[in-house]
Amino acid sequence: MKIYNPKLAAEVAADLLKIGAIKLSPNEPFTWASGWKSPIYCDNRLSLSYPDVRSKIKTALALAISNSFDGIDVIAGVATAGIPQGALVAEELGLPFIYIRSKSKGHGLQNMIEGKIEKGQKVLLVEDLVSTGGSSLAAADALREAGAEVVGMVAIFTYGFEIAKENFEQKDVKLVVLSDYHHLLDHAQDERMFENDALKTLKEWREDPGNWG
Repeated sequence: MKIYNPKLAAEVAADLLKIGAIKLSPNEPFTWASGWKSPIYCDNRLSLSYPDVRSKIKTALALAISNSFDGIDVIAGVATAGIPQGALVAEELGLPFIYIRSKSKGHGLQNMIEGKIEKGQKVLLVEDLVSTGGSSLAAADALREAGAEVVGMVAIFTYGFEIAKENFEQKDVKLVVLSDYHHLLDHAQDERMFENDALKTLKEWREDPGNWG
């Protein structure tokens, strides 16, 4: 798991906070679908509604791909939020685009992969957010089962959980991200967004998210 550019990571974190794509609430935590209590909620789909931020993310993802990976044949978006981001990046790079469903359709051809893909093609996955990496890596599995070569994955943001790092290493998928929780907290501290007690709470969650709260 690698940050593409530290300076850019700080800028992206600031942009996501500014538009409300990332919300921090250490005193009134959110409840994730998994049941975890969390002081952070991230919905990077909101970036699509802000042309300046959308364009910055598109360009940054395209540069991260061009400078971190070689010989890509196809860009693949991970359903659902990675689909529009992936399509924007594929257009920027002039590459074919496909997307991976979270599960096969229950009708028609029952595809899990939508779009043209051939065996042996090198595919780069685009994701908006990486938490544990489960759904992201399921998309990589689907591509490999179809005979494609997964070159790696780029994402806008990650919480940087240790379990995610382990999962990506186990699946042998290189991950490059634009920003992460560490740069987000640095920005919040630099901007004095919270008192010291609240910042301590935000750091404690990152250390043991499953048992926090």
